[in-house]
Amino acid sequence: MSLWKKAGKSDPSMEKHGSLQTGPTITEVAPRAAISGGEICIRGNGFTENGLVRPQVRFGDRPASVLLSSPNRLIVRVPEGVVRGDVVVDTGSAVSAPTPVSIGISFAENLHPVANPAVDAAGNIFTTFSGSRGQKTPVSVYKIEPNHTVRTFLTDLMNPTGLAFDREGLLYVSSRMEGTIYQVTPEGRRSIYAEGMGIATGLAFDQEGNLYVGDRSGTIFKISRDRQIFVFATLEPSVAAYHLAFGPDRCLYVTGPTTSSFDHIYRILPSGEVSSFYRGLGRPQGLAFDVNGNLYVAASLWGQRGIIRLTPDAKPEPLVSGQGIVGLAFTSHRTMILASNTSLYELAIDIAGVRLPIQ
Repeated sequence: MSLWKKAGKSDPSMEKHGSLQTGPTITEVAPRAAISGGEICIRGNGFTENGLVRPQVRFGDRPASVLLSSPNRLIVRVPEGVVRGDVVVDTGSAVSAPTPVSIGISFAENLHPVANPAVDAAGNIFTTFSGSRGQKTPVSVYKIEPNHTVRTFLTDLMNPTGLAFDREGLLYVSSRMEGTIYQVTPEGRRSIYAEGMGIATGLAFDQEGNLYVGDRSGTIFKISRDRQIFVFATLEPSVAAYHLAFGPDRCLYVTGPTTSSFDHIYRILPSGEVSSFYRGLGRPQGLAFDVNGNLYVAASLWGQRGIIRLTPDAKPEPLVSGQGIVGLAFTSHRTMILASNTSLYELAIDIAGVRLPIQ
């Protein structure tokens, strides 16, 4: 016997106006991770009163905007400032059981990343204030310590764009304005590593320590460890930037959003041969791999913006919902750092990512 019957009362999730009625039930939430402003789909049944009145959806104690409502499907927007991810559907007479959703928590704001953040071996996170082309900003690169203390790391660097660490812990920064790649010590001392890289954007190291640079006008450069520069591959020019990451298959994966809404992820063999790994993403940008060879891309798929996961055989799945996400990085404690146009978020997602050059 239920506690309601023991108390001589009707169970409000089961009875209304004298007739038996099943309360709202959530059977699926997709995707199961989001940041504020992201949109998720909730499926189940019993979501509306008599098929007419919209329910309230809450994340913790914060109400979400309901964008679409039907008895068995809801589309909702994650509210600002939410820190608890338990989502419930409240019809006014009954409340569903809570369903967990992982929520990314903002820990750094007033930034301007345009690509992936970078994480060093000590867990410090580096990101940019890139600015518009030719804009000189007071701070170029920020260092965010594991306790989320934000510190100035580099100044007077024009339009910093791509970030990458080598095996020795040196940071490399591209300037798309200057076409220059800078090498930076952990103390913040910088020197020119390479020049003449066109509109230099994405950076990535291969297993041998060669550095690859995306020139968004159409070239992928390879810089050997003795700083010889080669043209590695040629692609269609990008309207924004190239983003680069090496996979466990030793191939270089590249995104470069164009004016199309059906863009490619390119796979480039060590020989420089280019093929399409996947086509069908809207504005694909930053990308990273996990230890199982799954690829994560900041992009839109089927109208859903956020982080898309692609299996090694190129099957896509929306993993994280969020607007304005441009890049991502993994930490050693199995969380994901997400970079939007203005902020960084940390998302507990229990994925072991590839963070430093694959050895």
